[in-house]
Amino acid sequence: MSKIDTRLNVSPVPPDEIFALNGAYAVDPHPQKVSLGVGVYRTDDGKPWPLPVVQKAEKELVVDDDLFRHEYTAIEGDVPFLGIARDLMFGFEGKQGEEEAKARIGSVQTVAGTGANHLGALFLAHHMKPPTVWLSNPSWANHQTIWELAGVPRKTYPYYHAATRSFDFEGMMSSLESEAQEGDVVLLHACAHNPTGLDPNKEQWVAIADLCERKKLFPFFDSAYQGFASGSVEEDAWAVRYFFNNKPDMEMCVAQSFSKNFGLYGQRVGAFHYCTNRASTSIRDVVVNNLCHLIRGEFSMGPRVGCSIVKKVLTSEELTADWHQDLQVMSSRIKAMRKALYNELVRLQTPGTWEHIIQQNGMFSYTGLSPKQVYALKDKYHIYLLKSGRASISGLSQKNVAYVAQAIDDVIRNEN
Repeated sequence: MSKIDTRLNVSPVPPDEIFALNGAYAVDPHPQKVSLGVGVYRTDDGKPWPLPVVQKAEKELVVDDDLFRHEYTAIEGDVPFLGIARDLMFGFEGKQGEEEAKARIGSVQTVAGTGANHLGALFLAHHMKPPTVWLSNPSWANHQTIWELAGVPRKTYPYYHAATRSFDFEGMMSSLESEAQEGDVVLLHACAHNPTGLDPNKEQWVAIADLCERKKLFPFFDSAYQGFASGSVEEDAWAVRYFFNNKPDMEMCVAQSFSKNFGLYGQRVGAFHYCTNRASTSIRDVVVNNLCHLIRGEFSMGPRVGCSIVKKVLTSEELTADWHQDLQVMSSRIKAMRKALYNELVRLQTPGTWEHIIQQNGMFSYTGLSPKQVYALKDKYHIYLLKSGRASISGLSQKNVAYVAQAIDDVIRNEN
């Protein structure tokens, strides 16, 4: 074989597990196959669900026939959309005294939540040069990739206690207390932690905020599920709003996604918000200017169609009310499927404890299944989930939940 003549120094990288798993599921001809891998909402029939409110907004946008609908926006994005996204995240409702708080926040439009995480990581790497970014163990796998590409050293803090299948609050606090240094970034999931589905309670969030303030750490919130997790946009933003309102002398940032809560997975709608401390609001516009410099060199500006849908919904009282109802539909089905899977496993007397399934929150469950058990589910029952045991609860339905529970029971008993 002749030698390849190239200046490149490249090696194969592992395929993305989630997309590889979804590809394998797509070509599997088995009639009872079940996808518990990819994080998208599905109906009880296993079909996509374009939100009814989104379909209404799309029809109204067609009637509007805006001649500028395909034109460029600003580098920072659609400016009215950015104000709406900010207000949704931080809870601004036009009350007296809010302008001073708004002056602390610099916002830009991004290519969904991934783009917001990436832009934030790149901005901090260039302008803050954090010694370390602390990620939860486990965390969304893409967090590792994003911060690796930004060139920031990565460490992890304990998050999941395997023996009890619970949030390891003590381990997290102890690790950050003893090892985190001033100027380090701490990445926090605002709600519905991915992949575990375990969140701090409000008392624990207060303690985390106190620790960040005392040790002069920089909180970086990833908010991917606002309204989708609990059905309440206020409840799912509680941690972000607490940090912002109660720690005004601490800088922080938020990566905000509209993929899950509007079902706009392919439209890539997101925003990045940088919050100055209350003594440094004069630098907000300079922060936005520097973020725009990065945006211009990467993608020039955020996509227009998806943010127009969000803007149409959230500027109409009627459509906003419809959206809140759609959030209830999605979150209620996820909760019902958690309960159904738990009930089936209890009925089968499946070895182990399963309360964690109903105690966890949001789209995903960290089931506690081992990689060997996960492979057995795929090979024998054509049930697809990540090797970590993370399952997308949205893939469950009234039609398949008994089948899935029986399969889990079978692989556990056969292993024992």
